[in-house]
Amino acid sequence: MSAHPVDETHPADELRSVGEPHPVDEKLPFLKMATTGLQHVAAMYAGVVAPPLIVGAAVGLSGSELTFLTGACLFTAGLATFLQTLGFWKIGARLPFVNGVTFAGVAPMTAIVASAHHKSDALPVIYGAVIVAGLLGFIAAPFFSKAVRFFPPVVTGSVITLIGVSLLPVAFGWAQGPDPAAHDYGSGTNLGLAAATLLIVLLLRRFTRGFVKQIAVLLGLVLGTLLAIPFGATDFAPVADADVIGFPTPFHFGAPQFHLAAILSLCVVMVVSMTESTADMLALGEIVDRPSDERTIAAGLRADTLGSALSPLFNGFMCSAFAQNIGLVAMTRIRSRYVVAVGGGFLVLMGLCPTAASLIAVVPRPVLGGAGVVLFGSVAASGIQTLVRAGLDKDNNVLIVAVSLAVGIIPITAPHFYHAFPQTARIVLDSGISTGCLAAVLLNLVFNHLGRDRDAQDVTHPMEAGEELAPAH
Repeated sequence: MSAHPVDETHPADELRSVGEPHPVDEKLPFLKMATTGLQHVAAMYAGVVAPPLIVGAAVGLSGSELTFLTGACLFTAGLATFLQTLGFWKIGARLPFVNGVTFAGVAPMTAIVASAHHKSDALPVIYGAVIVAGLLGFIAAPFFSKAVRFFPPVVTGSVITLIGVSLLPVAFGWAQGPDPAAHDYGSGTNLGLAAATLLIVLLLRRFTRGFVKQIAVLLGLVLGTLLAIPFGATDFAPVADADVIGFPTPFHFGAPQFHLAAILSLCVVMVVSMTESTADMLALGEIVDRPSDERTIAAGLRADTLGSALSPLFNGFMCSAFAQNIGLVAMTRIRSRYVVAVGGGFLVLMGLCPTAASLIAVVPRPVLGGAGVVLFGSVAASGIQTLVRAGLDKDNNVLIVAVSLAVGIIPITAPHFYHAFPQTARIVLDSGISTGCLAAVLLNLVFNHLGRDRDAQDVTHPMEAGEELAPAH
């Protein structure tokens, strides 16, 4: 596999004029880069800080230690984003991808905490398992990327649609409030703030132009936060309590420990994460008009896995590409990877300056939920656009889409559907993106590859009556 230097021409760019950079490689003016980069951070902040808060609470960390762990995850997310967007050698997809802590690892990490004899050993055991899983994933990346040939539009469209649909419940949860146990969870105030933020974003997208239109989500978050102040939904305490400077000192919670059971469980998470990242790269490649080929996916997976392997050095967890931000790219049409790299710079600064990190934390969860409806819905809409080009006049493709979407939606509509399965299996089964992706790939093989010569290409719709068989002679 050839190297993929930063200035190398991508095969998809061959038809462009000489000297004209692809929008992915475009460097925008400073103010535009800064504001749109900050918009990416605002869109993914809640997803990054949630895993360390959950795992840290399970370990029993103090408030200051919990703040340290959250800052460490922001810092390592920034480093992983640099690897993905800027890259070096054969590392980095060089697409506008934000990287952060994968939520797929939360359940097995909390299980590791529960099984630890001493809670103080839990984080070192988790870090040891993440390092091993990351290194193994790095080695496996070029082999894993060869699966791209099994991702035609009917598969990628199904997966992209599932990514958006799977993220929408997150936005709906945010819209109700930060704490399901709180008395105001799902209250009219919270839902009203979410609806108001959604309305602000829609109005800005409809009645403004140019730069203002492109940062509509960021402006919606700011205006929604200001609107929440009179209702007491904005908490400025994190800003007052945060330190100005803080650095995630290496192995702050102890040297990594290597336990086989923990390693195996997080290796399974790594496979799930690599599957989802592959789907995300295919989705983003379609959106930015630079289709992700085998080389791009291998480089992107190397960035994910190397970022994961290095993350525990600075007390972070397993990293993965964030699907949340694909919707932002789809909506704004700002495709520059350097914009996301600037967002990675903000993440690093937030990890080094807790006060800066706390400013994003001020945004109320319902306000994030209102913006999330637009962002995540845009991902699903991009998937539908891809499916339109997938040849749905053929019933084989209709069946692939129908079944893969149904399988992928199971964890959303019936969260306890797989409750009787072993915990290890549920790491995969409870990820609708992973199960839907696997179903789409397998069905595409069965219907469009195996016995292909025996199948007619123009066949009836599955809901219509088929042609009568000709009598045998």
